[in-house]
Amino acid sequence: MKTAAAYIRVSTDDQTEYSPSSQIKKIREYAKRNDYILPNGYIFIDEGISGRTTAKRPAFNKMIGIAKTSPKPFDVILLWKFSRFARNREDSIVYKSMLRKQYGIDVISISENIGDDKMSVIMEAMIEAMDEYYSINLGEEVRRGMNEKVNRGEAVTIPSFGYDIADGKYVPDSETAPVVRKIFADFLDGKGIITITRELNEKGYRTRRGNKFENRTVRYILKNPVYIGKIRWTPTGKANYRKDSKDTVIINGTHKPIISTEIFDKVQEKLSKDNVKYMRNGSAKKPFMLQGLVRCSSCGATLCMSVNHKSLQCYAYAHGKCNVSHSISLDKINNLVIQIMDRCIETSSFDLEITSKVKTDDNISLLISRERKKLERIKDAYENGVYTLEEYKQSRSSVQRKIDDLEQSFRTQQTGKTDEQAEMERFRDKLIPMMQLLKTPAVPEEIKNYILKSFVKRIVFDRAKCDIEIFFNMSSTETQSDGESFKNVSLRPE
Repeated sequence: MKTAAAYIRVSTDDQTEYSPSSQIKKIREYAKRNDYILPNGYIFIDEGISGRTTAKRPAFNKMIGIAKTSPKPFDVILLWKFSRFARNREDSIVYKSMLRKQYGIDVISISENIGDDKMSVIMEAMIEAMDEYYSINLGEEVRRGMNEKVNRGEAVTIPSFGYDIADGKYVPDSETAPVVRKIFADFLDGKGIITITRELNEKGYRTRRGNKFENRTVRYILKNPVYIGKIRWTPTGKANYRKDSKDTVIINGTHKPIISTEIFDKVQEKLSKDNVKYMRNGSAKKPFMLQGLVRCSSCGATLCMSVNHKSLQCYAYAHGKCNVSHSISLDKINNLVIQIMDRCIETSSFDLEITSKVKTDDNISLLISRERKKLERIKDAYENGVYTLEEYKQSRSSVQRKIDDLEQSFRTQQTGKTDEQAEMERFRDKLIPMMQLLKTPAVPEEIKNYILKSFVKRIVFDRAKCDIEIFFNMSSTETQSDGESFKNVSLRPE
C-alpha cells in the first residue's frame, strides 16, 4: 500500500465548493478507493491564498520540502483539481517535473481523470493553460473593478492608520485619527521622525498590521494624501513612499479628511527641505571589518554604519524600534575586538565550550526522526485496516528496536570526552596568521571582514557595561574538529 499526501488550497472564504473540509473529504474517499494511506501529518492546507505563485504559500512550500527528504515520505500528492496546485504553468511544470523525475512522486487530480497514456500529457497541459487563463482574466477583471471604484473616489485598499472602513468608504477612527494629527503637529513643531517613532512605540501604538512603527512608517504617514481626503492609487503595483511611479494617480476621495490641506502642504515643504539638508554625500555603503558581525545586546539587531562612516549604531535604534543606543566609534570597537582576541591568543584561553557535534549528532537525530515517522505510518496502516493486530505489533517492535539502538548510540556519542586544551591550542594556531592580516592597514576592509567571518559567528556589544562577547565558530577553520562550534564568554576590554 502506498502513502499519499494531500494539498488543499482555497482563495476566498466564499468558495464553499472548494472549502478545505469538502476537499479533504473527497480526497480521503479517493485515497480509500485506490488503496492509499493518507496520514494526518501529510495534509497541507493554504487558506485564503492565491495560486498565481508559490512564493507565499507556506503549506505548499513545507510539503515540497518534506517531499525532498529521504527516504521518500509519500508516493503521490492528491489534489481536488490541478488549479489547487498552481495556476501558473511555469510553477506547475517545474514542481511536477521535479517531483516526478527526481523523487518519484506523482501529482494526481482526483476530479480530473486524464488517464495515464500519452494523451494525458496533452490533457493535463490544456487544463493547466485554462486554469492560468482563468487566473489572469480574473485578475484583470478585479483591477478593472478597482480602477472604477478609484475613479468614484471609493476605497480599494485596507484603510490607512487613522481610518476605518464602512460601506466602502474610509471613516476617521476615533482612537487613531488624533494620533495622526499629533504626528503632523509634532513634526511641524520640530520633532524628528525618529523621536516621533520612538514615542509611538513607547506608548504602545502599532501599525495597521500590528507591527511596531519605524521611521519609514511615520514618513509614509506624513506623505500620504489620504489624510487630506485624496485617494492615491498605483494600478500597476505598490506605491513607493519615497516617490510615486508615473502610473500613480491621486484623485479626490469621498471620505472626510483628518488633516487640513494647509498643514499637509507645510509638512511636504519641510520634508523636502530636510531631504536637501540631510542629503548624504558619498552615501554609498562602505565595507568595514566588523560588518554584519556586531549585535545589539538589547534587541539583537545588527550594528550598522552611521551616515558619517565613523561609528556604528543599532539598526533597530536608528529606525525607532529599539530604545537603547549602542553608538560606538568604529575605530574604538575595532581596537577592542583586536585587543580581546590578542589576549586570548597570548593566554591560549578562550573559555571554549563545545556546544554541539554537528555532523554526528544531527545524523543520528535525523535517523531517529525517520524511524519515528515509520511508527506513525505503521499506526496509520493498522487504523486503515491494512495491517492485522499481529502484523502491527511485529512491525512496531522492529522499528522501536532500531530507535532504541540509535538513542543508545546518541547517548554514547554525547558522553565522549574531548581534549579541550588541545582544541584551544589548534584554534589559536589558526588565528595567529589571520590576526596579522586583520592588523595590516593595507588589507582592504572587505577582505578583513571575510577573514573575521571565517572564525567569528557574532560579536555582542553591551554599551552600558562596556562589555564585548565574542562567539567563535570553529567549524570553518579546517581543524580536526570540523563541525564543532565554540564560544568565548563575557570578555571585557581592559
